[in-house]
Amino acid sequence: MTRVVVALCLVLALGAGRALADPVDTARSVIRAQIKAFLDDDPETAYSFASPGIREKFPDQLVFFEMVKKSYQHLYRPGNFAFGRSKLVGNEVIQEVLIFGSDGKDWTAIYELVPQPDGSYKINGVVMVQTAPGPAL
Repeated sequence: MTRVVVALCLVLALGAGRALADPVDTARSVIRAQIKAFLDDDPETAYSFASPGIREKFPDQLVFFEMVKKSYQHLYRPGNFAFGRSKLVGNEVIQEVLIFGSDGKDWTAIYELVPQPDGSYKINGVVMVQTAPGPAL
C-alpha cells in the first residue's frame, strides 16, 4: 500500500511540475535544440521542432532543411546567439534571438512558438531582421 501511495505522489508531482513549466523557458529550450540540430546537420531533429503549419508547407524534412540553409543561413550557422526579449500572446510565445551571423553582422530572429495538444511547443515561424549597428565599443 505504501508503494502505491508513493508512486501516486510521484506521478502527481511530475504532472504538476509539467503544468507549471514556464512557456518562455520551454520555448527557449526548443529554439536552442533546433539550432543545435542545424549545427549538427541533423535535418530529422531540426524538423521535429516545426509546427504542423510549417510541416504542411514543407512536408519533407530535407526540403525544410534546404530552405533553412538558403533563407535562414544565420540560424543555420550562427557565429553566436543569445536570447533577447520574450512575450506571451495568449498561449503563443514570441521570442527574440540575437545572432552574430556568419556574415559578421548582427541579426535578430523573431520566433513564434505555438503550444501543441501534448503541452510541447513547436516553432511556427521565424522572421530575420538585420540589426542596426550600435556605437563602437
